[in-house]
Amino acid sequence: MTTKTIARWVTIGALFIIPFLGLYVANSMYFPFITGKNFGFRILVEIAFAGYLVLIACDKRYRPRFSWTLVWYKALAIWMILANILAVNPHKGFWSNYERMDGWVTLAHLVILLVVMSAVLSAENLWRKWWLAFIAGNALVCVYGLAQMLGLAAIHQGSTRIDASIGNAEYFAGYLLFAIAVTLWQALETRAKNQLWLRYSLFVLAAVQFVLLFETGTRGTLIGLVAGAAFGSVLWMLEAGKQGRKVAGSVLVILIVIVGGLFAVKDLPSVRQNENINRLTSVFSLKEALGPRITIWHMAVEGIKEKPLTGWGQEGYNYVFNKYYEPSLYSQEQWFDRAHNTFLDWAVAGGIPALVLFLLALISAAVALYRAPISRFERIFLLSALVAYVIQGLVVFDNLLTYLPLVAILGMAHMASSRPIRMMENMREINDTKLDTLVAPAALVVGGLLIWFVNVPSVMASMHLIDAVTPSNTPDARLASFKQTVGDNGLAHQEEVEQLLTFASQEATDSGASQETRQAIVDFAGAQMNAELLRAPTDARLHLQYALFFRTLADFKDAEQESGIAHQLSPNKQSILTERGIEFFQAKDFVSAKNYFTQAYELDTSNKDAAAYVAGADIATNDVAGGKAILQKVYGTTAINHPMLIVAYYQIKDWKDLIEVLKLKYQAENTVTNGFQIAAAYLESGDKTNAIAQIRAVVAAHPEAAAQGTAILQQLGVAP
Repeated sequence: MTTKTIARWVTIGALFIIPFLGLYVANSMYFPFITGKNFGFRILVEIAFAGYLVLIACDKRYRPRFSWTLVWYKALAIWMILANILAVNPHKGFWSNYERMDGWVTLAHLVILLVVMSAVLSAENLWRKWWLAFIAGNALVCVYGLAQMLGLAAIHQGSTRIDASIGNAEYFAGYLLFAIAVTLWQALETRAKNQLWLRYSLFVLAAVQFVLLFETGTRGTLIGLVAGAAFGSVLWMLEAGKQGRKVAGSVLVILIVIVGGLFAVKDLPSVRQNENINRLTSVFSLKEALGPRITIWHMAVEGIKEKPLTGWGQEGYNYVFNKYYEPSLYSQEQWFDRAHNTFLDWAVAGGIPALVLFLLALISAAVALYRAPISRFERIFLLSALVAYVIQGLVVFDNLLTYLPLVAILGMAHMASSRPIRMMENMREINDTKLDTLVAPAALVVGGLLIWFVNVPSVMASMHLIDAVTPSNTPDARLASFKQTVGDNGLAHQEEVEQLLTFASQEATDSGASQETRQAIVDFAGAQMNAELLRAPTDARLHLQYALFFRTLADFKDAEQESGIAHQLSPNKQSILTERGIEFFQAKDFVSAKNYFTQAYELDTSNKDAAAYVAGADIATNDVAGGKAILQKVYGTTAINHPMLIVAYYQIKDWKDLIEVLKLKYQAENTVTNGFQIAAAYLESGDKTNAIAQIRAVVAAHPEAAAQGTAILQQLGVAP
């Protein structure tokens, strides 16, 4: 077998494995649904690239060609190098983290994939087979989704929104959006009599894909599907004959009936009770459905205004989110790292130029496909897929399984409008001798180096991190694993440090570990956090986490310093103000605590939780009437289950009110610990009779606590 043949099969083999990555879940790695797929993708692209280097040296058919689609996409990657160099956090901009596995490294691999697959699949006439491989990979993922839908497999997000082997309902939905378009395209292109089984199997699969897409409960993607179908129907009507126009018109009528029907039944109780249908019909109340998204989009726009040229770098939205935080988001996730809008995300990451380059790549691809001498079905379904992608991209962000089909479509558009590059054409084809002795070894070295330096350290760090966060391992073993993780020099030091800090906070007061081990854990965590803060000094989340760590150690001075920095970086975030208040409260500075609690509450007075902290601070300073007045105003009652009130009433030894709150807590969480807390409060108040009665009531409700209850009663000198 010649070197060229080996390179050819290596390249084609890697390209044909990529469509099956959706099945891969790396349970031995951190974020197993994300890391395994993405490391696999990067390694396969690097292998394909090494083989491709050999092919372009010896055969002109494989050499890169010019098209505006490729130019704009390459220009985007080049621009993002500058944007990430100038980013707030360059390391994260280039390497991303385990949770997202995005960043410039992924973008660079996508550009390489576009070049390699477009050249090789076109030269070998393998596009149809590659798309069939994509459909096959999706079909296997759909089997998992069907199992979840039928209750035969667990849903990983813990809801009714299926996520298959993707691990995220929105990611799965975006993947299905492309799969439906491609599956229908290939079904309609399959006409040979000996392939009718394939044609009808693909139609059945498309129906299954649609059902599963609905079961993901992802509104933006379903809207994208409807928009893409409507666009495709109109295009079909314009291009097809009389019979085709009838079919396309029928599709439009069906879409109108479905949308109208959903609008008509949106308020029915049966619809409200079905989570996925209710989520879908909520789009008719757009302001309500998109409320938080609109707010974070507004914050993204503010970030773009501040840095319109080069942006904040990839993975930079969290800095925008913190700086321009809107207090109305207090009940939402506290650390958004995406604007949940593909186009705003590009503008935040690389400024207006990045957004323009991305749009130019999409537009040039659409123009190329529309003008290309391809079949009507290919043109209609690929353009419809792009339209659906754009519409759903208004409310979600990209991930590997939307990047892959998008890049494949860009690759087809690139080849459809490409022309040879004279310099490439003029280069002589390398003979077999030089291919064997020079080119192939060089390509092997390039591929090996890429695989090692881009992937191996991070793969090892991810695997060691799993050992480090496994609670069943001993503290000493976990510390050793954390040291291995850090020593691997992987891509996601921040995530490693965050987990290390959580571990150190838990172990700082855990008597299960020796004092020497606890101190070693605390020291190592502090050193690593200091190192990460040198890399990312303006990350409010890191400073707040460090403050919480110091608070665990009862080091209130350093805690206040770190939370103060976090507050400066994100002045309108109530959670940071609340944590500062707690720090001062624990340091017995109740006046300062109330000041921060009040600031948090006044940022948005609909925040009931913030009001409870203000009330607790009043109570702790013996202004019980003032605290209860706030509770009455906000909650409509003075008796609520809130941890701050428990601490406050205990502080002033108000046993009556404390017991009332503890009873509410016990009602909400009927646990042995909560039940015995009430008994302890009775004892502190001097009411031994009710304490004994409470202990017996807890034992009656929780027979497993009989031994513990008996021991307490005996300590009180009472017979069980």
